[in-house]
Amino acid sequence: MRYPEFVNKGDVIYVTAPSDGNTEEIDIYRLEKAKDKLSKLGVTVLETPDVRSSLRGRSADAKVRAEEFVNAWNSEAKAVISAKGGDFLMEMLPYVPFEKLADNPKWFQGFSDNTSIGFILSTCYDIASLYCNNFNDFAMKEWHPSIENNWSILTGNIPLQKSFDKYQADFYKGETGTEGYMFSEPVCIKELVKGENTAVSGRLTGGCLDVLLNLVGTKYDKVNEYVNQYKNDGIVWFMESFALGSEDIERGLWQLGEAGWFDNVNGFVFGRYTFFNTTTDTSYEEALLSALSKYNVPIIYGADIGHRPPQFTMVNGAYGTFEYCGGKCSLKTELI
Repeated sequence: MRYPEFVNKGDVIYVTAPSDGNTEEIDIYRLEKAKDKLSKLGVTVLETPDVRSSLRGRSADAKVRAEEFVNAWNSEAKAVISAKGGDFLMEMLPYVPFEKLADNPKWFQGFSDNTSIGFILSTCYDIASLYCNNFNDFAMKEWHPSIENNWSILTGNIPLQKSFDKYQADFYKGETGTEGYMFSEPVCIKELVKGENTAVSGRLTGGCLDVLLNLVGTKYDKVNEYVNQYKNDGIVWFMESFALGSEDIERGLWQLGEAGWFDNVNGFVFGRYTFFNTTTDTSYEEALLSALSKYNVPIIYGADIGHRPPQFTMVNGAYGTFEYCGGKCSLKTELI
């Protein structure tokens, strides 16, 4: 696994919009405040042209989005961070020359629809990527510890990440644009298979399940080779779902398993789901167990990953150890 150079004072970060862009007034304000925040830390933040555009859920045409992403990657920037999630990032993938980009490794950061880019970089080209906050979360007047952890990892200081006490259950943009998260619910992490105390280690691999299901079987699916390459380490799959119900989750996990993605798996860690429903009276836990119990490995769920912040900074491709005990967990990340 290749780990790009970390961000230092005087370096450049590029913000780009491979999926949707920012157009609402408060989002534009947050974008500016995030840039100001990093500027005070000694980093120059540049934007690709369509970060502040949106048309039918796309910042620009697929080819344009690809060109802007490639230009950001080929610049002097040490990291490329996504402005926003969305639904249609996959349209720009055929126009991205990943083979050429792989000769110039750098950090890519984003989550949700941005899963595609980070996952492809890590599983196809052995370039570690970050699954965590999109750029505007840096706008907080006082950074939440999860944002501090994110910045620490981008700058080369890898912390032990510990689960948080509360999370934000609803989407909330705020009034000033610089608020912190609006916590309302206690974090409650559970372990489905092994019991009260569990430790699981392996190559951290994953993202948003909704997006991963779009990649399986495409030319961007090199997961069989990847999980075989790291079979001595084993794989810890981390996933979270956005708009999948229990039936979708169960079918989707079955599909990934049948495709060989879960060969050499050491464990599964699921974040908090976002929108969840069932048409068969099947709970989230039942769906996970039905699809994954046959692997006889730990299944942890409710972790600080995904759309209900705060979230861990997941280094796709790194070696990680999750330790679970009594409703809490920690993540040790090793760049080996």
